[in-house]
Formats: sequence, structure tokens, C-alpha cells
Amino acid sequence: MPIPLRSDFTAAHVRAAARKTKDGPQARRLLAVATIYDGGTRGEAAKVGGVTLQIVREWVLKFNADGPTGLIDRKAPGQPSRLDAEHRAALVGQIESGPIPAIHGVVRWRVIDLCQWLFEEYRVPIAKQTLSRELRKMGYRKLSARPRHHAQAEGAIEAFKKVSAPVWNQVAHEKGVARSDIELWFADGRAQVTLDRIGQKNKITRRWARRGTRPVAPQDQRTASTYIFGAICPQEGKAAGLILPWCNTDAMTLHLAEIAIAVAPGAHAVLLVDQAGWHLSPKLIIPPNITLVPLPPKCPELNPTENIWQFTRDNWLSNRIFRSGEDVVAHCVDAWNKLVDQPWRIMSIGLRDWAKGL
Repeated sequence: MPIPLRSDFTAAHVRAAARKTKDGPQARRLLAVATIYDGGTRGEAAKVGGVTLQIVREWVLKFNADGPTGLIDRKAPGQPSRLDAEHRAALVGQIESGPIPAIHGVVRWRVIDLCQWLFEEYRVPIAKQTLSRELRKMGYRKLSARPRHHAQAEGAIEAFKKVSAPVWNQVAHEKGVARSDIELWFADGRAQVTLDRIGQKNKITRRWARRGTRPVAPQDQRTASTYIFGAICPQEGKAAGLILPWCNTDAMTLHLAEIAIAVAPGAHAVLLVDQAGWHLSPKLIIPPNITLVPLPPKCPELNPTENIWQFTRDNWLSNRIFRSGEDVVAHCVDAWNKLVDQPWRIMSIGLRDWAKGL
């Protein structure tokens, strides 16, 4: 029995749709259908489409059901996933809890280890590539872990975040300034607080390279170095820093004086620092518009200035050969000035949810 075409289209409508589409196969099928609308036979439509009569019949059925969109190639569903909701939930639990070395024989999960675990627990054979795609769909990526101090007190970070707002209020009350005039500053470094050490024996960063190759980068073996004393105010996008050849209480005093200049007139700065000796020294001269608030011990995760150091090293200071100590200082000055000129960068890297209420 002949199959009539739907009556809400005409040959002109179908040809117009064929002209608009950027899908070649769909356009060819639409032209074949338009031939039938013009009164052509199924054989003539088959010649236009370059297919058999049976395929033209299937095109007509799809066109009658869905219109022009019914003639677009659809992606085949493929083989159903080997993992169901139970498998995925168990997999998430294993990834979040991590392996037990005495039981699993590894200290971190590899994809091949998870494949083996799935087979041992559920008798589900799955290839590494397939499981890797499943993990990415579930939102997992292979990322570098951030180190945490082995002696960090349990819950110290969350406890500090909870009491932060009352501390800001207390500082505002004691200094006689409005809560809105409090500026939250962070000062930080790695080996020494409020600074980062930059030397001739420089860092080599990761870089894009063709798969299967090993990229190289120059590295000096000399040891001349200097220190960047840096502090940021993420809420205002401000930064204050000094490049100094040494690190002690006198250097910290100079840095505090530099921060005091950057604080807005009439405002008061709450400066978060770790508990290094020169931060708590009675010899430290603290400007009247700055109040020091010590961070919990061994909790560098609370200080976003560490991320500033990583950004400046990775983008402006690494993969270089410094000719001399003066050259090290010059590049550090240039990198810090670039950061100061990009307040949006300071905000993007330094803002933290727990400090947004300030």
C-alpha cells in the first residue's frame, strides 16, 4: 500500500529546509521527499537520494513522524554500560575512602586497580579505557594532591572558619571603626611566613607537550636567592610586597609598614599570618591600622597567598636562568608588579567563601 506524505508540508517547504540545513545527508533525504511531493515516483526519489526503494520508504515514515528533524542521523545507543547505580555508588565510596595498603596493596587508586576491585567484588569485567570514561562522567579527574601537615589538629581549619566573623567584629569594636571599614589581608610564604624564596636553582613546571615525548627546560644549579614578602587583600584586589635579602623581625616590620600604606584611609586591616616567631615577637613594630590574627598552627590551607606564590612561579618566574642575584631581584620585582596591576587576578585566586562576610 502506498504511504501518503503528511499534509502540513509542501515541496517548497521541504526544499527550503534542505537549503537551510548544514547536514548533507539530511539535505539529500529532504530533496528525495520533495520529489515525492512534486508527484514523482518512489523510484525517482530513490535516484535523487542515491538509495534503494525500501530506504526511501523508511525516510517517508520518519518524515511523517518527526518532520525534517526525523531525517537527521541519530547516534547509535551502543552497548549498555556494564555499571549500574549500585556499582557506581560503591565505586564512589572506594575512591573517597582510598585504598588500604595492607589489603589492596597500593597507596593510591589507579584505574587498573579499580577495574580489578570491581571484578573481585561484583564480577564485572571492564576495560581501563571504559572505566576511565565512567569516572570522568561521574566528575572525577586525576589531580595533584595538596600536602597537609602531619601534625595538623583535627578540625582546626573548620573551627577557625567558624570563629572568624566574631574576631572581625571584636577588632572593629576595639579599634573604633565600622565593620565595613575592616580590610582582611593575608600574608604568607612556604619555608618562611609572609615570604617566598626565589633563587637561581629555579623550579621547572609542567607544560604541554606531544604525547610520548619528554619536554626539557633549563635549570641553574647556583644558589643565590632573595625573599618576596607579600600580602594580599582579595576583597579589594590589593597587594603589598617587598623584595628583601633576609628574613627576620626587622624585615617583617618593614613589610607591615608597607601594608599599612596600602590600607585605605580610615580603614583598619586584619592581617592573617601563621605563628612564626617573628610574627609574635615583642620586638615587632605593628602599625596602628593593622591587627595581627594568627592562623591555627600547621594549617597553610587557610592562607590563599600560597596560591599566589604558585601562580607567580608557574607563570612568571619558573623555567628561567637568572644571571646573578640582582637578576633574581629584578624578575621578582617585575612579577610582583604584574600581580599588583591585575586586581582581578588577586580576587580570583584569593577570595574564600568563609571570609566573604567581611
